[in-house]
Amino acid sequence: MKNFLDEDFLLNNDTAVKLYHEVASQMPVIDYHCHLNPAEIASDKQFENLTQLWLAGDHYKWRAMRANAIDERFCTGNATDEEKFEKWAETVPETLRNPLYHWTHLELQRYFGIHDLLNSQTGKNIYRRVNEMLGTPEFSVRNLIRKMNVKVICTTDDPVDTLEHHRKIGEDGFETRVLPAWRPDKAMAVDDAQTYNRYVDRLEEVSGLSISTLADLYAALRRRHDFFHTMGCRISDHGLDTFFADACTPEEAGRIFSRVRSGKTAGAMEAGKLKSAILTELAVMDHEKGWAQQFHVGAIRNNNSRRFRTLGPDTGFDSIGDDAMARSMARFFDRLDQQEKLAKTIVYNLNPRDNALMVTMMGNFNDGKIRGKMQFGSGWWFLDQKYGMTDQINTLSSLGLLNHFVGMLTDSRSFLSYPRHEYFRRILCNLVGSDVENGEIPNDRNLLDSLIKNVCYFNAKSYFAF
Repeated sequence: MKNFLDEDFLLNNDTAVKLYHEVASQMPVIDYHCHLNPAEIASDKQFENLTQLWLAGDHYKWRAMRANAIDERFCTGNATDEEKFEKWAETVPETLRNPLYHWTHLELQRYFGIHDLLNSQTGKNIYRRVNEMLGTPEFSVRNLIRKMNVKVICTTDDPVDTLEHHRKIGEDGFETRVLPAWRPDKAMAVDDAQTYNRYVDRLEEVSGLSISTLADLYAALRRRHDFFHTMGCRISDHGLDTFFADACTPEEAGRIFSRVRSGKTAGAMEAGKLKSAILTELAVMDHEKGWAQQFHVGAIRNNNSRRFRTLGPDTGFDSIGDDAMARSMARFFDRLDQQEKLAKTIVYNLNPRDNALMVTMMGNFNDGKIRGKMQFGSGWWFLDQKYGMTDQINTLSSLGLLNHFVGMLTDSRSFLSYPRHEYFRRILCNLVGSDVENGEIPNDRNLLDSLIKNVCYFNAKSYFAF
């Protein structure tokens, strides 16, 4: 029997052990999609305590705590930081077989050298020990990043963001490159005219352009897109329920935009057409710059309207959606491909029923010019766990080319999430090692080492030109 989280955790055969320890564990990390706060990297922040570093903004943990009958004031409310941590410690034993149990203890081990199990009995001692460490320079934000051998971080940034913190990080000479990623979701959020127009007003300010027509909107977004490019941005990202690919002439899209800009609410059909037009234009911008575009699809957000009103978005009330994906995705990619303006593309799927659909759809639009141009992204959000990662790797391997895969990312708001890369790498090595020992792929170390190195690091480095 193996010990919990020992050095061969998740590695169930000799080949997997060798591949992980001799190859995968040695590779640097490229975190090409996350939600880390660049201001905290720029200031090299030192967190006051483990609650602020570990629990604030973590809706994974909040969901578990609510399920464990923990009152909201210990999640997002006004309880003290120590009280919140004690309630999390009380919840951790209830998360057995949930990835939170693995992540929690991996993070305590890798960053702080703490191998105790976290529970209500050990919580106070662990909280005290970690807080003492956090008070030393060794545990500043930048040193936490250094501990995990992270070479590149791409944050998530709105077109109206100033990117001042990215500039400072670069000027400081921090050895980890911290680059912006373009997230223009609000530029497409035309359903609520009042909120949308406030955003467009802000876009006017930062772009220095008046926006009264759809052409004006495109010009302002293009100016900001150009600015992001000068700041090192090479990736866009879109959070969508599904793809928008409705038929709409430029004239019709322009009329709908003008009505929204005048304060009139667009109906669902009109909103869909306008979103389709804007999304296509944004995709063309990415192609022109040689960027990669990312699409996170399949979530249904803010399901609990009462909690949304009181707590806002991204607080743990989202779930897997079941929107139809295939036809709209095909139309969207085909529209761009017909113009020869389809950029490098990564699609992250949230509903596991659609994994094979996604892989086969991406294969329709590879062009024979760019290695792995169309990517089926890593297991995302609710699928960011052992079974989700395994299914993603197996589906991609069966219907695409695993050796072209750009690998793992954190998609996290926490500076303690980098062991997720280790988690992924161990799963990858175990799958490959099992195939070797079953005689399904050859025991050729050059071949195997190349695969592991590519998926863990080199594919992302090449794909994003980092």
